[in-house]
Amino acid sequence: MPRQTFHTDAAPAAIGAYSQAVRAGDTVYLSGAIPLVPETMELVSDDVRTQVVQVFDNLEAVCKAAGGSFDQIVKLTVFLTDLTDFPLVNEVMEERFAKPYPARAAIGVASLPRNVAVEVEGVMFLG
Repeated sequence: MPRQTFHTDAAPAAIGAYSQAVRAGDTVYLSGAIPLVPETMELVSDDVRTQVVQVFDNLEAVCKAAGGSFDQIVKLTVFLTDLTDFPLVNEVMEERFAKPYPARAAIGVASLPRNVAVEVEGVMFLG
């Protein structure tokens, strides 16, 4: 099965040996997005809610570059350094996603790249 990779300057550049997204068939695998401002590659804010919003802005930009939208996200994985921040993720998701919401997992981790509070990866189905 041929695969296609995607890159957009509207999301932070990859910090390592990976693509922002890879399409295999009708499925697009979205790499983890962290709350960096694409133009500066700097953390958007120390405020966790602001970080969550930026993560979803970045993830949405990659979805668009891959020819899709949040309506086509079928699975998200949320990584948080503090699971007490999870209600903020729910708030932002309710603002950004329509029902039925995608499947989701939330994982508490000791640390994330660039010492951010949140990272989100996803799977988008274009079929």
